[in-house]
Amino acid sequence: MQLIKEDDRNHDFIIVGAGIVGLSTAYKLSLAYPEASILVLEKEDRVAAHQTGRNSGVIHSGIYYKPGSYKARNCKDGRHQLVEFCQIHDVAVDVCGKVIVSTDEHEMDRLDAIYQRGLENEIEGIAKIGPEELKELEPHVKGVGAIHVPCAGIVDYRGVCEKLRELIEAKNGRVAFGQKVVRIDENNDEITVHTTNTKFTGQFLINCSGLYSDHVAKSAGVESPVQIVPFKGEYYELKPESEHLVRNLVYPLPNPEFPFLGVHFTRMALGGIECGPNAVFVFKREGYGKFAFDFKEGLEALSFPGFWKMASQHWLMGLDEYRRSYSKWAFVKGLRKLIPEVKMNDLKPSPSGIRAMALQPNGEILDDFYFEVRERQIHVLNAPSPAATAGLAIGDEIVNKSKVEFNLTT
Repeated sequence: MQLIKEDDRNHDFIIVGAGIVGLSTAYKLSLAYPEASILVLEKEDRVAAHQTGRNSGVIHSGIYYKPGSYKARNCKDGRHQLVEFCQIHDVAVDVCGKVIVSTDEHEMDRLDAIYQRGLENEIEGIAKIGPEELKELEPHVKGVGAIHVPCAGIVDYRGVCEKLRELIEAKNGRVAFGQKVVRIDENNDEITVHTTNTKFTGQFLINCSGLYSDHVAKSAGVESPVQIVPFKGEYYELKPESEHLVRNLVYPLPNPEFPFLGVHFTRMALGGIECGPNAVFVFKREGYGKFAFDFKEGLEALSFPGFWKMASQHWLMGLDEYRRSYSKWAFVKGLRKLIPEVKMNDLKPSPSGIRAMALQPNGEILDDFYFEVRERQIHVLNAPSPAATAGLAIGDEIVNKSKVEFNLTT
């Protein structure tokens, strides 16, 4: 690889997005190519402003994912890397474990199926436990059985991203804020990235822009069949006097027909107990308020055939999610399936987050990571949960993909 050293606006790698995937990619590129000039463009004024900084802070074990899938493979690898990274760099982390709880005898077959999948994925230390052992771990949780997952944990993902930025900038990298990408041109041996206030040139581009990854790809002329549809997750927190109800992480059995894990309890790395989230479609990709609306973005989603096909399959569950969105009592009722003692006045509102769901035209949800590749460009068009847990491993994957697709040598 011939390094560019002409001026400050010419770079070897330009990465769009300063969430955990973009920053992990930049960090791993800085290790693979110590002399390379790396630029990360971020439209906000800080790292981890959206999906990374607004999730529940869980380190996922990888127990749920299809064996051999990108998600399963990279979640486990990424989890080990993440914990080690935090321990080395003094970022808040706690491998506290979680329980996945069956609240009804009719759910036990599903619990067994998840346990078997965990064994196939070689998740360390998992064990099926009965009500007595469950009470020892989580005294206030009600269940007929559970899976104990001791390798799950909690972490400060914003802290991880701040440390990644520091390490990137300690080498030949830079994170530039307030740089919203509006157009990408590729000419001869050069990529030109136009932002709202300037332009940057480089040899290679990697798009890790999350909720707007499809828009950024389209601005580069990439016509992908995949479209991002936003789903908001709304949370409550337990008030301090009620935090004794939860020790660590408490999850229900996920519905196999719905791509979300259900409302759960999460002890957070920096303090507090989070409850949720639900999952509701929103008319604005970064619309965190209850009534957020953007006409253009809403019309874009509603005009996509895949949205209606998905909605026709999941409308009943969708209505239930909306019920929890507008009724605190309905939300509490969902939580009480796990912890019957939870009351309305135990909860206070907590900031919401938005998940980028990649849909295909036939309405199928992309359940694994998805890339579109051009001669000098890699577009990460789907990085679903557990992308935060797997971030450092995804960075490795993108570096390896870059070596092959860009014909690079170390």
